[in-house]
Amino acid sequence: MYIQQFYTACLSEAAYYIESEGEVVIIDPLRDIDTYLELAAQRNAKIKYIFETHFHADFVSGHIDLSHQTGAPIIFGPGAKTQYKIQNAVDGEEIKLGKIHFKVLHTPGHTLESSCYLLFDENNKAHAIFTGDTLFVGDVGRPDLSSGSMSSEDLAEIMYDTIQQKILPLHDDVMVYPAHGPGSSCGKNLGPNTFSTIGEQKQTNYALQPQTKEEFVKAVTFGLNTAPSYFAVNAQINQKGYANINEVVSNGTQALSIESFKSKVKSGAIILDTRHANVFTEGFIPDSIFIGLEGRFAEWAGNLLPFNESIILVTEPGKESETVVRLARVGFEKIEGYLDGSYEAWKNAGERLDMIIDVEADELMMDLPHDPNLVIVDVRKENEYDAGHLENAVNLPLQELTDIALLAQFEENQNLYIHCAGGYRSVIAASLFKKQGVDNLRNILGGWGKIKDEEKAVVVKEVQNV
Repeated sequence: MYIQQFYTACLSEAAYYIESEGEVVIIDPLRDIDTYLELAAQRNAKIKYIFETHFHADFVSGHIDLSHQTGAPIIFGPGAKTQYKIQNAVDGEEIKLGKIHFKVLHTPGHTLESSCYLLFDENNKAHAIFTGDTLFVGDVGRPDLSSGSMSSEDLAEIMYDTIQQKILPLHDDVMVYPAHGPGSSCGKNLGPNTFSTIGEQKQTNYALQPQTKEEFVKAVTFGLNTAPSYFAVNAQINQKGYANINEVVSNGTQALSIESFKSKVKSGAIILDTRHANVFTEGFIPDSIFIGLEGRFAEWAGNLLPFNESIILVTEPGKESETVVRLARVGFEKIEGYLDGSYEAWKNAGERLDMIIDVEADELMMDLPHDPNLVIVDVRKENEYDAGHLENAVNLPLQELTDIALLAQFEENQNLYIHCAGGYRSVIAASLFKKQGVDNLRNILGGWGKIKDEEKAVVVKEVQNV
C-alpha cells in the first residue's frame, strides 16, 4: 500500500494518491491533473477510481478531465447529482483496490452529499480516513455553504449526528487525511498540520468534545467569517462541469502584441498583473489590477475578479502558463492571452504608465501628526483589525473592495495610506483604488507587522462580547 498527499499551499488543498497492487485511487484532485498521471506512470500503476468527497466550493476539481484521460469512474457519495456521468456510492459500500479496500461513509453536515472514505489495509484493519471537508485538523467543515434552503443551524445539527455516528466510533490510531489545512476558508479553526489521527482529534478538536447537540451547533456556527464570494461559483462548476484545462491554458497563453493587447482593453478586458508586489508598485499599465503569484493568488482572484469577463495578463516572463493554471483552479476560463514582452515591452514602447508610492512605517508616523487630510485605510479582515489597529484607522477588508461605493467614499483632498498585515493585500487594494481613479494614496511597506512596532504608534484593540 502506498499513500501520497499532494498539498497545494496557496489553496490550502490536499489531494491524495492511494495505490495497491498497481491500482490507484485519486481523491479530490486539483484541476491540473498531470501530477497524478505522471506519478502513476512512474510507478507503472493504473488509476482505477476517482473519489470526490463533495462538491468543492473553494476550487475546481480535476475529476472530469482525469476521468476522460484514464477511463476511471468518478465516485460520489449518496445524493450527489451532476450533469456528467458519475457513480453514486451508497452508505457503507465497500470498494476494492488491489489488496486493500475502502468503506464509503456518508457524512452530511458541511454539505448534504459529503462523504468520507475509510481505508482498510491488507490485514482488513482500518488504517486511514479521507475526510474531505467533514473533519479537519482542529475543526469541522463550516455548515453555512449550502445552496439549498437549509440554514447553517440545520446543517450543523446534521453534522453533529455525523460526528457522533461516523467519526467518534473510529479507533484512535486511524489516520485523518482532510481536504484542507491552515489558511482554508472552509473552516474557522484549522490547525497547523495537514494530517492527524482520530485519537489526537478526540483530544484537541473542539468539535469532537463531549457536548450536547445545542452546544455543538452554537460552537460550529459562532464566529464564521463571510464565505468568499467565489465559493458558490466553484460549487456550481464542480456540479455542472467545465472546459478542458488544456484548452483553457492554450487560449490563455497566447502572446499578444501591444496593439492586440490595447484592442482587448478597449473591448473591455480586465488587465491582471501577477508580477511581484514590489515590482508592480514601481510601474504598471494604467487600470491594471494587481494580484501577485507570490500570495494566495487564486483565492484573491476568485474573490475580486468577475468570472464572466475577459482577462488579459501581464506576468513575469515564463510565468504565463502557471498563472493560467492557477486561475483555472478556481474556475476562470475566459483568459485571452498575455502581453508579449511583459511590462518592459509596454514601457519601452513609450506607452502610458502608472505607479504606486511605497512608504515605510516610520514615514507614516512622521506624516500622521502634520497632515489633517491623512486617512489610514486598513484592509485586513475584521478579526485582524479588532486584534489591534491604529487609532482612527478605517477598516475596509480587501474582500469587500469589489463594492465601488466603498472605494468612492473618500474626499478628493484626502491622502490615503493603505496597509494590510505584511504588504501583499495592500498593493491589491491600492490597484483597485487606482482603477477607480483614486490617485492620492500610499502603500505602507511591511504593513501592520512594521507599524505596530513603531514607537509612536497608538494601537487600539476592540473588545469582543461573546
